[in-house]
Amino acid sequence: MAKKAAPKKKAVKKSTAKKSTGKNSSPKKSAKKSAQKKWSKKVTQTSDAMDLEKNVFKQKDPKKIAASVKRSAEKSTRKKAGPFQSAMSMINFYENRGGKNISSGQKKVLDKSKKELRKSFGKKEK
Repeated sequence: MAKKAAPKKKAVKKSTAKKSTGKNSSPKKSAKKSAQKKWSKKVTQTSDAMDLEKNVFKQKDPKKIAASVKRSAEKSTRKKAGPFQSAMSMINFYENRGGKNISSGQKKVLDKSKKELRKSFGKKEK
């Protein structure tokens, strides 16, 4: 019997272009990042979870910030969690979403206001 000739393999041309490994290499990632920014901006502008005083987080006195946020949390009927958790979440949200726009001094004030908030609700320190 005669042997059949093996089919020839096609040559696969390898691409010489290098794949980009940068963080913003694909348009999907950058679109997602801008969508996240829009999300936090929308929450900040349209959220009605609590009615906060205007510029409450820009104050320099941690006790005033804690007292104001506590008042708002206790007064609000639209929150999903308890007053303490809602108040702490608002401070954390502002601090996290502020990012580079919040000075290190103001971040320290916000951290102190969280401690004051814990005291005012009778919670233990971390």
